[in-house]
Amino acid sequence: MTVSVRDLRPDDRADVEQFAHVRHRALPFVLWTPDAVVHHLAHTHPAARVRSLVAVEDGEVIGTAQIGLVHESPEPGQAYLNVYTHPDRTRRGAGGLLVRAAEEYLAAEGATKLFSWVLDEPRNRAFAERRGYRAGRSAHFLRLDLAAGTLPPLQPPAPGVELRTAADYAADPRPLFALDAETTADEPSDVETAPADYEAWLAETWRHPLLDRELTTVAVVDGRPVAFTAAHTDGGTRYVTGMTGTARAFRGRGLAKLVKNASLHRAREAGLTEAFTGNDTGNGAMLAVNKWFGYEVCASEVRHVRELG
Repeated sequence: MTVSVRDLRPDDRADVEQFAHVRHRALPFVLWTPDAVVHHLAHTHPAARVRSLVAVEDGEVIGTAQIGLVHESPEPGQAYLNVYTHPDRTRRGAGGLLVRAAEEYLAAEGATKLFSWVLDEPRNRAFAERRGYRAGRSAHFLRLDLAAGTLPPLQPPAPGVELRTAADYAADPRPLFALDAETTADEPSDVETAPADYEAWLAETWRHPLLDRELTTVAVVDGRPVAFTAAHTDGGTRYVTGMTGTARAFRGRGLAKLVKNASLHRAREAGLTEAFTGNDTGNGAMLAVNKWFGYEVCASEVRHVRELG
């Protein structure tokens, strides 16, 4: 059969469901739902020039790509492409066609440096290296068995610390935006980025269909949010930590453990059975926190980069 590449059709529910299915099979430790796939296309900042591509064989989506410019970076010309094929539909040329189409589009949009996450498996890494991508930093996916595992006991907040949820900020989430921007800026990354503007954050993050505001937990001191853990759920039994962070002036006080433990306990009480998260291998502090909770590495990935021209 002939494999062809085209844009994802966001108004075609079956097309979007196939995209989400392929991503789920390739990355089962990440939440992929049709609504989240459409939200990414519809609400990412226009300056990112995002596209979602599919590789199709005999009417079936067998490969996917999400591509765009890193528009928040002060350094122009940086872009990303993340390509994944169905694990039962490899060696059909889908991945190579997706990479070629993605590179041509990004180059035309002014990209000069391309970043791509690649699963840390020999075949995946060889695929990237053959196309001129060199390996860089790495990251782990981690899994926690909420149903059978044992969470650390809940501890009361220290004096002066109050626990709230993101739902408490429904009327005015700007304080959470400020905290998210500060902590995200300190995350390990290949690309320096400036915080997104508030309206973009509202569209992309606050209104994300997977964000669970009741499980997203916030530590507050003197009325100010100073630590948080963002919870994503898929309407089933799976929970993913979108981000856990603490304001710089409040680090070293155990607030990350406090908010994450509270969220995980409530997630388990709500019937969720699996929790996932991800950490850069160089982020020793959060890896230690997640080990304390009982998370175990379930897969790894390596960031690859290619210079154009």
